[in-house]
Amino acid sequence: MIHEIVAQLDNGISALQTLLYVDVVQPFFYRFGLMGYDEDTYDALYWVIIGVLEILITYIALRPLEALRPIEAWSDRKALRADVIYTWIAKLGIINIAFFFMLQPLFDHWQSLMAIYDVPNIDIDGLWPGVTDQPVVSFLIYLIVLDFFGYWYHRWQHRFGVWWELHAVHHSQQQMSLWADDRNHFLDDIIQAAFFAAISLFIGVQPTQFVVLVAVGNFMQSVQHVNARLLYGWLLERVIVSPIFHRRHHAVGYGHEGTRYGCNFGVLFPWWDMMFRTASWNPTVEPTGIRDQLPVPHGAGRSYGDGMIAQQWRAFGRIALRLRGQRNYGGVTD
Repeated sequence: MIHEIVAQLDNGISALQTLLYVDVVQPFFYRFGLMGYDEDTYDALYWVIIGVLEILITYIALRPLEALRPIEAWSDRKALRADVIYTWIAKLGIINIAFFFMLQPLFDHWQSLMAIYDVPNIDIDGLWPGVTDQPVVSFLIYLIVLDFFGYWYHRWQHRFGVWWELHAVHHSQQQMSLWADDRNHFLDDIIQAAFFAAISLFIGVQPTQFVVLVAVGNFMQSVQHVNARLLYGWLLERVIVSPIFHRRHHAVGYGHEGTRYGCNFGVLFPWWDMMFRTASWNPTVEPTGIRDQLPVPHGAGRSYGDGMIAQQWRAFGRIALRLRGQRNYGGVTD
């Protein structure tokens, strides 16, 4: 049933992809002598369409909740403008799909070498014939495997000082919303795209599966950042990451402090936090952001930039200070 629905959606998106390519992209490329890029562009169009649909669905589903049941009420929403731009750039998926296709030849060559030397290949679909080769089952397995690596990737972002300065762009938002998920430094996005494309290819994820995996993950993360009171209950909160669980990760004094450099690192599932003892179930709503954004004497009154360009540029400034030994985290050396 689910497989049939997904197949129908895929057929519809593919039809729209072909229509846009033939009627819009191909004439444009022909006019400006860019036909050498037509094949890659055709493949990327699928991702772009998914991204646009994802943004529309996310906004329609979550924005009313933010209006009706907000955790925080803001009189000024200007701080969200940059996040909207980040979202459009990220959700269109150009960086992710570019790395997936760029790394594909490398992994094809690597798999050929494995075959030559009789090294067994990773085949998740074949782990349990009749079960793991079912589309829904294999999708869930891929989602869980990628989320496990996502947990550790996220912990590394907090653990290593220079990397944290990039990730701090995300944590510097003091007004959580459905748009906050994609507020990242572009260099961090590139590192993340390369990392997860490599993992996906290594475990055998196909291009169409990769697109859907990223889309589902993106939507779940948008829900986590929503400024709305969504009650998951004791059980569901321990199955998937809830907004209140993830908000704790963004809370000043909790999200990037302590012996483990924070808490609640789980991307989609809280299981890894529970397993590695980084979970905090405290439901108290705390201010979000970074400690050194707070005014003196509670912080350093540091600005992380009001617009996208300033946020990107200031991260490099913080990295330079850290490399010179002049930068610490809110008075606490990392």
